[in-house]
Amino acid sequence: MATNKKKTVKKNSKKSAKKVAKKAAKKTTKKTVKKPAAKSGAPLGPYTPAVRAGDWVIVSGQLGVVDGKIVKGGVAAQTAQAIVNLKSQLASAGVTINDVKKTLCFLTDMDTFGTFNTAYVEGFVNSRPARSTIGVASLPFGGAVEIEAWAFKPLR
Repeated sequence: MATNKKKTVKKNSKKSAKKVAKKAAKKTTKKTVKKPAAKSGAPLGPYTPAVRAGDWVIVSGQLGVVDGKIVKGGVAAQTAQAIVNLKSQLASAGVTINDVKKTLCFLTDMDTFGTFNTAYVEGFVNSRPARSTIGVASLPFGGAVEIEAWAFKPLR
C-alpha cells in the first residue's frame, strides 16, 4: 500500500510540474518576450547569426537575449525569447520555423528540462524537428538556454 501511495504522489507531482511549467511558459511568453535580438544590432560575438549553405540555412545558437541582456523569468522566458530570436534569424534568411529540420539545444541545468520542453513546444507550435538537448556547464552572458537550428529550403 505504501508503494501505491508513493506512485500516486510521484505521478501527481509530475502532473503538477508540467502544469506549472506550461503556465510559466505562457505567462512569461506574454510578459517578457520582446523584440528579436537581431533588431538590436550586431551579433554578441565574432560569428554570423545565420548562414545559407546551398539548400540549408544554419542559425547560430540563440540565447534568450534582448538588447544584449538575458531576459528575466528563468528557463521558460529564456526559451521563449530564444525562439523569438531564432524565428527572426530564420526570417532574415527567407525561411520559417516550419523549415527547421534539426535543433541543438543546450541547458545549464538538466533539471529544468520539463520547463524548457514546454516552452520549446509552444514556440515551435506544430513543427517537430529532430532535436538533441545537451547539458552544459555554462553559456554566454549567464544564459540558461541556447538553441541552434538547421533549416532546409531548396534554392530552386
